[in-house]
Amino acid sequence: MTTILLVRHGQASFGQENYDKLSDLGITQAKLLGSHYGATQRRIDAIYSGNLIRQRESAQHFWTHYQSSFKQSHTALSDSIYNSQNAQNSILPVFDEFNHKDVFVKSNAAFGNKGTISAEIAKADVPNARLAELFDEAMQRWHAGDNDSDYIESWAQFNKRAQSGLEQIRAQIAERDDLSHDSTVVVFTSGGVIAAISAQLLEQGSQLAYALNRKLINTGVTAITIHKNGARLLSLNEHSHLFAEGERFVTWR
Repeated sequence: MTTILLVRHGQASFGQENYDKLSDLGITQAKLLGSHYGATQRRIDAIYSGNLIRQRESAQHFWTHYQSSFKQSHTALSDSIYNSQNAQNSILPVFDEFNHKDVFVKSNAAFGNKGTISAEIAKADVPNARLAELFDEAMQRWHAGDNDSDYIESWAQFNKRAQSGLEQIRAQIAERDDLSHDSTVVVFTSGGVIAAISAQLLEQGSQLAYALNRKLINTGVTAITIHKNGARLLSLNEHSHLFAEGERFVTWR
């Protein structure tokens, strides 16, 4: 029985020109998870990530601090778990997040112009709250499935891709001599992917997936077991490694 630990990336650079990189807090969150797993001797047999920068950076910071904490027990770690010098071999683009920008822009014909979006947000009494409201409306439209042809990747297409991620992990395990059917594999991905997979395992649809996505913590861990009869959700959004350091480390975006 394989255990897959789906980890949401650390906090990204929200509000910055380049969202797709970890903030300083996001780096710390990934390090905390690595240190926690290493110190508690949590067995990890392989590490993968999606291809987005925030996902890959999370994997790298996790691995560095997992190694450091684990080695304090004088236990050797195999280089095959994660090779930071050749991390490309550990990237599975199937675990990339959906295109947030496309979902947002397609929600309103006026949003094709960045200046129009900025003006709409700026005139609100609480700009960040207005931005969150507009994004919520955009997500509801995307999840509803009534305008699928508008998007680069519709919710249905994204959901199908997310589900195929579990099969890719099965394939990776089958191809690698150093992994067995009782391995523990960590995958650094994003909230949308984790929510879609979790909702499917709970036999629910897009609305639950969206509700779950809004609650997923940065570097929160969702555990799934894979066996010959299918997959099972063991736990969702576990983040005690953050609370141990203080509530200020717990973020949702």
